[in-house]
Amino acid sequence: MPTPPSPRPPITISIVSHGQLALVLPLLEQLDRHSREVIDKVLLTLNIPEPDVLAGRNWGFEVERIENASPKGFGANHNQAFERCGTPWFLVLNPDIRFDSDVLTPLLAQAAADAGLLTPRILEPGKAEPEPHRAMLTPLEIVGRRKPGYVRPTVPAWIPGLFMLFRSEVYRQLGGFDEKFFMYGEDFDICARTRLAGWKLQVGEDLVARHDAQRESHRSKKYLYWHVTSLLKVWLSGSFWRYWRLRG
Repeated sequence: MPTPPSPRPPITISIVSHGQLALVLPLLEQLDRHSREVIDKVLLTLNIPEPDVLAGRNWGFEVERIENASPKGFGANHNQAFERCGTPWFLVLNPDIRFDSDVLTPLLAQAAADAGLLTPRILEPGKAEPEPHRAMLTPLEIVGRRKPGYVRPTVPAWIPGLFMLFRSEVYRQLGGFDEKFFMYGEDFDICARTRLAGWKLQVGEDLVARHDAQRESHRSKKYLYWHVTSLLKVWLSGSFWRYWRLRG
């Protein structure tokens, strides 16, 4: 009898490069080394033209390119990629995430039936411990987190957009990211809407991915402007206030 075909891997990954293929290359190599069995394909969006440092390279999964005619924002890029997703899981991943082991397989194994969005713990450069969980994003919280005695929550109110593993049905139900945000704020917003839709945010507390942080908002007035205006959009949104009441 013929051998039945192996099941399709469960994860489609979306990565957006803003002239960052040199960062994407080691990420693809690490994904291939550690997690190729659970990756169906990587959707790699080139948001701006750049030299092709990936030419001639192959991995244990397909890398499908999307080349934008003009630059798009964070949410628009991943929403565009999701249109090509045919798997039960959709992973939004920053080019500067790094893996020392397989995080994806155990993260899937831990997924609760009501978890709509998953992430591991994130380790920032020079830190001995992973980033603490994020509290509700309010002006008082932003000020308070810099004061002595600030206590981080044991359960996150939201998950940063550098590593977001969605159930595809949840991403589709929500309509993806809200594209009125250009580069910041859409991660909090989609977490709020995930919770308001009845799904939970789940963290793999025993799993760690590293972030080779590229903190443009600390160095560029343009990025800082986008960051501040996005925060204002968050606080003026209906989903923010509904989520605030839910958590209150």
